[in-house]
Amino acid sequence: MSSNGAFDDLYAANAEFAATFSDGGLPAKAARGLAVITCMDSRVDPFSILGIGPGDAKILRNAGARVTEDVLRTLVLAVYLLGVDRVLVMPHTGCRMIGSGEAEIHEFIDEKFGVDTRSLEFRTATDQDEALRSDLTRISSYPLLPDTLNVEGAVVDLASGRLHPLVR
Repeated sequence: MSSNGAFDDLYAANAEFAATFSDGGLPAKAARGLAVITCMDSRVDPFSILGIGPGDAKILRNAGARVTEDVLRTLVLAVYLLGVDRVLVMPHTGCRMIGSGEAEIHEFIDEKFGVDTRSLEFRTATDQDEALRSDLTRISSYPLLPDTLNVEGAVVDLASGRLHPLVR
């Protein structure tokens, strides 16, 4: 198992998973033509929220479900190589990246852990809907993505599980 035992629980769980694994024949293309950009928060389960399963979509996760350069790079590959023709940007309520400013997050990490993170851009926002609109515009106007790409945004309410489409 792992060198210090820190991951033994995961390797044990994987052994159980692999014993009944049956998805090895799924193609790499997104069966439903969907890419989902969502938060790294483990309370967000895009498969359950959207009624999708393995092979249906490409799932991209980061802090705050923000459209970064890496997300755009990944979407270019997903569109041209993996059959994606629609993108859902799906942040959630109660996200730590919303309502706090960049300086506040940097200061908190520095004070609590003694790590200066000012060289990083966390892409925090004070208004979730405005941040989502901005991210949708980044995708829609990105010159390497086709004009025919369907792009939508919706916020997941973690209290109810409901998805609330953004009104543009």
